[in-house]
Amino acid sequence: MTTRTGRARTRTASRRAVVAAALLTGAATCGVPAPVANAAVAPTVTTSATSLTAEARPCTEGQTRYVAEAPAALSRLGARKAWELATGKGVVVAVVDSGVAANNVHFPKGSVLPGRSFVGGPATTDESGHGTAIAGIIAARSIGDRSGVVGIARDATILPVKITGGENGGDEAAQRSANLAKGIAYAVSAGADVINLSLSTSANRPDVRAAVASATRAGVVVVASAGNRDQAAETRDGPRFPAANPGVIGVSAANSADIVTQDSIRGSHVDLAAPGDNIATTFRSWGDCVFSQQGQSTSYATAYVSGAAALLKQRFPSASPAEISYRLETTASRGSRTSRDDASGWGIVQPYEAMTAVLDDSVAGPVPPGGTPRATPPPQVSQVDLTPAPDPRAPDRNAVLWLLLGSVAAVIGLGLLRMLRATSKS
Repeated sequence: MTTRTGRARTRTASRRAVVAAALLTGAATCGVPAPVANAAVAPTVTTSATSLTAEARPCTEGQTRYVAEAPAALSRLGARKAWELATGKGVVVAVVDSGVAANNVHFPKGSVLPGRSFVGGPATTDESGHGTAIAGIIAARSIGDRSGVVGIARDATILPVKITGGENGGDEAAQRSANLAKGIAYAVSAGADVINLSLSTSANRPDVRAAVASATRAGVVVVASAGNRDQAAETRDGPRFPAANPGVIGVSAANSADIVTQDSIRGSHVDLAAPGDNIATTFRSWGDCVFSQQGQSTSYATAYVSGAAALLKQRFPSASPAEISYRLETTASRGSRTSRDDASGWGIVQPYEAMTAVLDDSVAGPVPPGGTPRATPPPQVSQVDLTPAPDPRAPDRNAVLWLLLGSVAAVIGLGLLRMLRATSKS
C-alpha cells in the first residue's frame, strides 16, 4: 500500500502519518509518496476548494478541501460512456486495507457497510487514510458542484475490512501478515463480489494463497497491486503476491501519458495497468484532495481496476472471475493486440470496451477461460521454381548458331579438301 509523505504547510511528513503508512509498507508495500495529514494541525475544520492544476494541493488533517475538477483518470478510462451501461449498483467491493472513514461526505448512509476490523475499533474508521482513498476511487458518490470527485463504480457498495491500524496499535507489517488471509476469507463470507488488495509482498504465503483460491472458487473477483519499486525492500522485478497467485488480477500504475514507469514492479504477475498518479479521491473525514503527485501508485491503479470489475459484475452478474478477467484483459488498450508485456500486462483497462466487446476464439489477446494456449503459427515456407523460363528468342539464336556451325564445317571441309589435293599432286 501507499506510504504517504506529508506535504502540509511545511511539506514535512508527520511522524504519525509515516508510521501509519508503514502499515502496508514494511518490506511489502506497493505505494508511492503522496500528500497526507499533518498530525500537528489543530482539528479546527476549515473548508476550501482546490484545483488539479494548482501547484499547492496538500491533504491536511482538519481542513476539509474539495477538488473542483473530475479526476482526470475517469476521462482516460472512458467512465462517463461506461456509466451508460453500468454504475456498480448492487455490487459489493471489499476494501481490505486500513479501514474506510464512512463519515466522509462522499459516502452517504448505506454506501459503506459496517464491515469488520481485525485490529480493534470499527472498520468504518481509518487512521492512515489509505483505505478511504482506495474506497473513494472505487465508489465515492458525487456531492454536486462542491467537488468533481466521484468513483469509477459510483453506485457500488463498499465493504471495509480493516487489517492494519486500529485501536490496538502494534507493528502494522505484522498486522498485515497476520490478518490478510482472514480478511479475504471474511470478505467472501460477507458477500463481496470484488476484493481490492492494494498491497503486495515478495512472500508467497500459503494461507493467503489458499484464501485467494477460495475466493475465486466462490465467484469473487480478486484484484491486487503489482508492487512499487521505490517503497519496497525488494526492488528487483519479479512476482509479487497476492497478485501472482492464480486467479488474481495484478495491476501496475501508468502516468498521465498511459506509460508504466520504472517505479512499478515488472513481472509475469502483471495483468493490467491503470492510472496511478495525481489521483483525486476521498481523504479520511475531510472531503477530498489529490494523492500521488510525485509518481505512480499501484495502490490507486488497483482501485480503478477493482471499480472496472464492479461495472462488469453489474453488467454480467453471472460471469465468473475468469470471464471478468478475460474481458478486462482482452479489451485493454495496448500496442500489440496479440501479446502482453511485463510492464503493463495486457494494457490499460478500458471498462466500456470490456462491457461491449463481442468475444470469441478469434479475438487477439489472452486465452479465453477454458481455452487452450494459441499455438504459434509455423513459418510460411514458399517453394522457388528454379527451372529457367522459356526464352522467346531461342529459335532465332539456334538458327544463327546452326548457320555458324555449318559455315565453320564448310570452311574446315574446304581446308581438308585442299590438303588432300596438294598431297596427291606431290
